[in-house]
Amino acid sequence: MTDSPEPDLSPADVLGVLAFHPGVTPVMTEEERDAVASASGLTADLREALGGAGVSPLALKMGIRFVELSAQRAVATMPVAGNEQPMGLLHGGAHLVLAESLGSMAAKIHAGPGRGAVGTEIGATHHRAIRSGLVTGTATAIHLGRTLTTHEIVMTDEQGRRLSTVRMTNMVLSGR
Repeated sequence: MTDSPEPDLSPADVLGVLAFHPGVTPVMTEEERDAVASASGLTADLREALGGAGVSPLALKMGIRFVELSAQRAVATMPVAGNEQPMGLLHGGAHLVLAESLGSMAAKIHAGPGRGAVGTEIGATHHRAIRSGLVTGTATAIHLGRTLTTHEIVMTDEQGRRLSTVRMTNMVLSGR
């Protein structure tokens, strides 16, 4: 699936509606789940491909917006603002949240209906710091097997400069 339509609400708008409290996962109605999915760029077709799964509260809080999503390639953006470490740079963990969101969703689509995917390994190399703007993560499948998937996820700035490279492996789970 590619290029989702522009949402009626931004992730920030949805955050204003949902109450997030440390240690408490928000309970959402189906309408709120739909609003979150739409604000994050997930179409109804993408949600169906994900087995009805939506966007994690963490991805929503970080402002991640999905642009393209398939087993072979997944693309999303994330703002630097609000995701910095104390020195004002994009937090290294934010790179990993964006990468894991992309790799996990691509693996779930590969797994197919009634099956799941869980991460078993993730590692990052940070190449360049960023203080502002929008980061784009692009996951590319390296291996799509029966029981394992591996994706390389490259984070770039708005000028296309590589910020980090992440490799993630997921285990495909049989249905229960």
